[in-house]
Amino acid sequence: MKNKTLLIVGSLAFILLVISFFDDTDNRGEWYGPNDFTHRITADAPVKAILEKACFDCHSNKTNYRWYNDVPPVSLLLNNHVNEGKKELNFSEFATYSAKRAKHKLEEIAEQIENGEMPMKPYLLTHAEAKLSDEEKALLITWSKNAMAEIH
Repeated sequence: MKNKTLLIVGSLAFILLVISFFDDTDNRGEWYGPNDFTHRITADAPVKAILEKACFDCHSNKTNYRWYNDVPPVSLLLNNHVNEGKKELNFSEFATYSAKRAKHKLEEIAEQIENGEMPMKPYLLTHAEAKLSDEEKALLITWSKNAMAEIH
């Protein structure tokens, strides 16, 4: 029994070590740049502040990592999640979207906030500051719907 336990623990340690060598690159760019959403649509300071605290970790070119990002396999899972979020919507690259895609993304922002799908509940477990008040939700929903009219 003791040998079996040692074999399992040793195997897990080896797997974690191997995973650490294949870790994805961290998302440590910039929120704002030549292709960010502000080059395509208007966003005032309160909207930007809400997006920065509740959306940008997964939906921009810059993630504010916590200490556990350096722990394999957590780091691999987090980076995969961020990459998936950026594929879905990337505020840092929003100005490169076609008009059709940009309007659709703005529509999805409003829908997902209205339905309580964003920010995601697992994210809120470790990022309580990202929880949106009713006022913040209303502001983002109104902003995203109004911003659709700016897209040509």
